[in-house]
Amino acid sequence: MKTLKDLPLTTSEQLQEAAAMAGKMSIQGVQPKMSAVLDEKNKVFKIVAVGGTYIIKPQNNLYRALPENEDLTMKMAAQAGITVPVHGMIYGKDHKLSYFIKRYDRIGKRGKKIAVEDFAQLAGKSRETKYNYSMEKIATIIETFCTFPMLEKSRLFKRVIFCFLTGNEDMHLKNFTLHTNNGKTEFSPAYDLINTTIALKHPEEEIALPVKGKKRNLTKKILVDYFASKRMGLSDRIISKTLQEIKKAVPLWYALIEKSFLPEDLKDAYRVVLDERISRLE
Repeated sequence: MKTLKDLPLTTSEQLQEAAAMAGKMSIQGVQPKMSAVLDEKNKVFKIVAVGGTYIIKPQNNLYRALPENEDLTMKMAAQAGITVPVHGMIYGKDHKLSYFIKRYDRIGKRGKKIAVEDFAQLAGKSRETKYNYSMEKIATIIETFCTFPMLEKSRLFKRVIFCFLTGNEDMHLKNFTLHTNNGKTEFSPAYDLINTTIALKHPEEEIALPVKGKKRNLTKKILVDYFASKRMGLSDRIISKTLQEIKKAVPLWYALIEKSFLPEDLKDAYRVVLDERISRLE
């Protein structure tokens, strides 16, 4: 479906709906969000309190252009070969953009739930302690719970490199999820991918969970030589293949930034982050 009718709500009305739903939805976070179903016949989203198969995120009063930022970053992830759910942008009644994404934990037309656990649950952490962990321990969770650990560790490596390059310093425990379907436990599609560096202006860290005890001044030696090779045991072939896939996606990323919905100054800021991080890995 390429065209959808505008949401019949202004941004202010969407924020009111999101506030009313806060605490009732099974997917939570800092961003205001609403639960919705897609009426395919009439090509329109309907806001619902229960049984939603989509999440809609309106503009945030605290941070500029977060929906545009997330939509762009998720599209960049897809270009790098990272699995992401169906997502996109939609206008509201006041012609302001909101971001929508299909829930990965609902399958089929009836929205059947599949077994999903985020890494905070698997690590025995809470929403308040979701930063009290490390990337090395993330790898241990994968080794413990995943059906094919080496495959999932290669996927983790790609996500870590992608988040580093795109300035996402907020990938805490609740932003990593495993799901089990047909007896196979694996990474869920990626979600909540945002360039927080341009959203926060002057973040103090480059990664939410430390690797080799560091959250900033990350280098190729730390991310590739230590984390991917030494800690996770990925082969040189897998590491090289992953980095080549990302390198191949880089020109497409710049093209996506150019035609994205981001304001021009944030497009420039995104390019600056990308340029600097790429240079550090080369």
